[in-house]
Amino acid sequence: MTTLPILYSFRRCPYAMRARMAVAVSGVHVELREVVLRDKPPEMLEASPKGTVPVLVLPDGGVLEQSLDIMRWALAQSDPKDWLTHDDQNLVLATDGPFKQALDRYKYPHRYDLTDGSPHRDAALMHLGDLNDRLAGAPYLGGTQPAFTDIAIFPFVRQFAATDAAWFSALPLPALQSWLAAFVGSDLFAAIMTRYPQWKAGDALVHFP
Repeated sequence: MTTLPILYSFRRCPYAMRARMAVAVSGVHVELREVVLRDKPPEMLEASPKGTVPVLVLPDGGVLEQSLDIMRWALAQSDPKDWLTHDDQNLVLATDGPFKQALDRYKYPHRYDLTDGSPHRDAALMHLGDLNDRLAGAPYLGGTQPAFTDIAIFPFVRQFAATDAAWFSALPLPALQSWLAAFVGSDLFAAIMTRYPQWKAGDALVHFP
């Protein structure tokens, strides 16, 4: 039995991405279990019946089911890059709430019985315009260095941009586009996007980071 915290994750999930980024930068070791969402392991569902990733199971049996809680837990253990010095909860909630709702309807209109997601794309753009304005005077939302706010928001901006990359790259949002490119091209992002096989009970332990 491992005494490490167990992190159930899915490589392409933006919520799991931000959790992995915080865990990785903290240097706190966990056991990573890669999940296939159509074939969720019973061990994860027993710990967290809601069935979404990420999920962190602590050695004492405690369970963290929300990505922001996992980020804050990891950085509370160790925060070598001082990410917690900028945690704009209102901005993060605006991204997780109205922006994410618009993003989902833009990216997956068929899931919501929509014939066209472009009105929701345009609604999401209002939030991106605000981010671009905030970034016009500094490379990151908290100033000269990346911090919690940036990491919490970045995966969702990446998801929006990737929906129609050519269209996004032509937008007059240079500060936001530079900010996004810096994260996408970073060593940290490359490290947390390593591919792992689907975890099954009995598999060898995968240490992360």
